[in-house]
Amino acid sequence: MTGAQPGFERRLSAALDAAPSRIPVVLGGCGTGRTWLLQRLRERMGRTTVQYVNVERCATTPERFLQAVMSASPFPSAPVPEGATPRQAFDALLAFFDAARGPAGEPCTFLLDEVLELRTFESFPGLRHVLRDLLTALAGSPNHFVLTTRYVARAHRLLRDATARFEVMHVQPMTAADIVDALAPAFNGYEQMATDDRDYLAKAVHALTDGRAVYVRAVGQAMAQLGGTADPISALTALMCSDGALKHWCQFCYELRLHRARGYGALKAILDILADEEPLTLTEISQRLHRTPGSTKDYLSWLEDVDLVTSRQKRYSFTDPLLRLWVRLHCRPTPPADDEVGREVQRYAGLRVPKPEPAPALAYAGLDATPEERKSWGIIEID
Repeated sequence: MTGAQPGFERRLSAALDAAPSRIPVVLGGCGTGRTWLLQRLRERMGRTTVQYVNVERCATTPERFLQAVMSASPFPSAPVPEGATPRQAFDALLAFFDAARGPAGEPCTFLLDEVLELRTFESFPGLRHVLRDLLTALAGSPNHFVLTTRYVARAHRLLRDATARFEVMHVQPMTAADIVDALAPAFNGYEQMATDDRDYLAKAVHALTDGRAVYVRAVGQAMAQLGGTADPISALTALMCSDGALKHWCQFCYELRLHRARGYGALKAILDILADEEPLTLTEISQRLHRTPGSTKDYLSWLEDVDLVTSRQKRYSFTDPLLRLWVRLHCRPTPPADDEVGREVQRYAGLRVPKPEPAPALAYAGLDATPEERKSWGIIEID
């Protein structure tokens, strides 16, 4: 089960095939399918002309990152210079991105996943503007590049002064129609399910997951493990229990983003406040936090910087509603009991899942009813 979006993939390919090629910058939160998209692109284009680099996993020091990229590359490269300084190693990396070529001397493609993690290099001597230098180098290269990041606000700020070669592409949530296709394997192609039931199931899963591919996939797999039962609320309950897959996924995303922000403890407190009630204004949050509006505004800006909260009409709420559910359940002194998880998930579902529409009455229904019963339906009898 995947989060395939053919329209988005065609747009991505069109940017790479343009003359001159554009550089897609794919933005999307945790679990939206950015990494899967790059891996699918690599398989389609061919591994001999494409290099995928998981920057988040191997961005340690500039020297070691250079070694890791070049040693795993399908493209010929010069030996890594011995004893290079961090600045020299980073310059060598930029030169490699620019000069690398495919087997026949053609331009090649680099897929840089979580590219903003290169920002960690800015703590090394001589590397104060790593991301700016990277964008400048890529913009002038004949090679092709696709960049991704989960940090949407930071990417927009970085690209504010970038050249027109960079094209921002937001990964869109899965639609109900996408979810129908994604869940088909879990229900044997819906061969024993009515169309209305299938469509309602997709709408319910969409509402529970906010259309995030990783959540949709997890709920679909859980329903399949429950014997193909079309009960996404029970599936989500199992996934959010203490040993559930989505409990661990939400914990990872929560901690990862908080560790990339400032004010760790205060930020957790604000998320606790918003988990109890949202949306809230700055004044309401500062009163509950017992801090000044000025300091609270700073904390909120740091949460927005890592896309944990969103402000609409000066009212703040969680960007990811399922992460809010996780905070309500698991950011407490003791783990929740299974029945507590069930109650919270039912409450969450009651606020988000649309009620099924009643089936329309058939024109011939009630032909055997009495005249008094037919009058109660508002039916006019014509003799």
